[in-house]
Amino acid sequence: MTVAITVDDLATLAPNARSSYREAFSNAQPVLDLFEISASPLRLAHFMAQVLHESGGLAIQFENLNYSAARLPKVWPSRFQPTGPLNPNDYAHNPQKLANEVYGRRMGNTAPNDGFTYRGRGLLQLTGKDSYGEATRIVRGSFPDAPDFVQAPDEVISADWCVKVAAAEWQQKGCNAKADADSINLVTKAINGGLIGLAERKEWLRRTKAVWP
Repeated sequence: MTVAITVDDLATLAPNARSSYREAFSNAQPVLDLFEISASPLRLAHFMAQVLHESGGLAIQFENLNYSAARLPKVWPSRFQPTGPLNPNDYAHNPQKLANEVYGRRMGNTAPNDGFTYRGRGLLQLTGKDSYGEATRIVRGSFPDAPDFVQAPDEVISADWCVKVAAAEWQQKGCNAKADADSINLVTKAINGGLIGLAERKEWLRRTKAVWP
C-alpha cells in the first residue's frame, strides 16, 4: 500500500508554496509511486523534508544569490576578501555576476553566462550544466518525452517536471535505502554533497514525520 500526499498535507507543511509546486504535488502520486518514494511513510517523510528545505517550504524556485558584501566572505571565504582575492563590493547584490564567478568554469559550465544559466533551480536545487544534462538522462529513462533541461533549464521548476526531476534524482542517488535506515545525515550528504543546513533539515523531518508517522 502506497502512502498518499494530499492537498491538506501540502497546506500544512508549505502554506506559502508556489502555485506551480502546488499543482505539481497535486498530480505527484504516480511519480512518487513509480520511484517508490511513497512505499513507506519514512521514505516520503525524508523526501519531503529535503525538498522542503531546499525549496524554502516550496516558496523558492531559484537559488538566491542576492548577497550583501558582508555576507559573501562568509559563504565563499576562499574567493572573497579578506582571505580570498575578490572584492565583495564588486559582486554584492549582483546575482548574475556572482553566479558566473562562483559557478563558472566548473560543473560543466563553460560558456560565459553558464554559471547564472545553470544556477540552483527546483525542488532539490539542481546546479551546474552537468547536473541539468544528467537530469535529462535519468528522467528520460522513465519519461522519454522529457525536455532537454540543458536547452530548457526553466522546465526544472515547471509543474509538469519539477517532481519528476526531484524524484529521479532521489532514486539515482540511492536515497530510498538511506531513508529506510532513517539516516538524515546520509540522505543529506547524497542530496547536498555535505551537511549544509542539517539542523534545518532535521526540523523539516520532524514536521514531515508528524504528517506521515
